[in-house]
Amino acid sequence: MATVDVIVPAFNAAKTLPFALESVIAQAFHDWRILLVDDGSTDNTAQVVAPFLDRLGPRIQYIRQENRGLPAARNTAIRAATAEFLALLDADDAWMPCRLAESVKTLRERPRASLAYGGVTCIDAEGRPGKTFVGRRRGAEGRIAPRIYMRKIDLPCPTITFRRSCLDEVGNFDETMRATEDRDLWLRIALRHEVAFVPRVLAYYRVSPGSMTADPQRMFQAQMQFIEKHYGAPGCGWMARRIALGQCYRQRAEALRSRGMRLAALKSSMQSLAACPLDLGNLRTATSLLLGLAKIAR
Repeated sequence: MATVDVIVPAFNAAKTLPFALESVIAQAFHDWRILLVDDGSTDNTAQVVAPFLDRLGPRIQYIRQENRGLPAARNTAIRAATAEFLALLDADDAWMPCRLAESVKTLRERPRASLAYGGVTCIDAEGRPGKTFVGRRRGAEGRIAPRIYMRKIDLPCPTITFRRSCLDEVGNFDETMRATEDRDLWLRIALRHEVAFVPRVLAYYRVSPGSMTADPQRMFQAQMQFIEKHYGAPGCGWMARRIALGQCYRQRAEALRSRGMRLAALKSSMQSLAACPLDLGNLRTATSLLLGLAKIAR
C-alpha cells in the first residue's frame, strides 16, 4: 500500500494529461500510486493513458465512468483510495518535483494538521508561466476555517494533500456543487483540524479561457452557494459573511473589468462596498472603476 494516493480526474484532457502524469513520475518522493478517473471523456484520453498503464503497472489505477462532473470523479478516486495521504492533481495542472516530499514531510511534522497546501505558478493554455503565488505563513495555517470562509486565503488544488482518515469525519466532495466544491471540503476539514502551509511553490496551475474561473457569473453563483451553505458555522457568522460577500462581489467586478464590461463591473464593485465598506480592497476597486469611467466620459 502506497503512502500517497494521487487523485487525478480527467475529462477530455488528452492534450495536458501526459504533462500531469509525468510530473508525478518525476517526484523526489517515490511511495505513491495514481488513481486516474476518466469522467466520460470523448477524446482520445484512453489511448493517451495506455502507455502509462504499461509503464507503471500497479502504480496506476485507471477508472472509467460516465460523465458526472469533477466532484464525483474525485469521490470515485477517494472510494478506491487506501493510502494514508491523498494528494490532488487535475489533468491540466502539474507538480514540482518537491511537491509530495514537502507535503508529506509537513504533515508528518504536524500531527494535528490534516491538510497541507503551498504556492503555485500559473501557466496559460500553452504552458507558458505567469504569476507566482506563495503567500506568507502568518495567517496561512493553524485553525484558519474563518479565513477560508471569508476568502482571505486561497488553497490551490494542485498543492493540496490531506489525511484520508479525516474524510470519515467530514465526508467527501459535495457533488451538488459544480464549483467551489474544493473550498467547501477544505473548510469542513479546517473546522475540525489544523491546516499546515508549505512556503514553497509546489505546482503549476493552468488558467485556460474555458475554465470555470474564467466565467465570472458562474463562479460568483458557486461562491454564493458556498457562503450560504456554511453561514453560522463556528467563525462564519454575520461579520464573516459580510466580508465574504464583499470579496465575491469584488472578484466579479475585477473579472468583468478585464472583459471590458465596465458598467457591470462598477455595479458589482458598489455591491462589494455595500457588503463590506471597511475593506480597503473594495474601496480601491470601486474608486478605480469610477475614475476610469469618468475619464472615458470626458
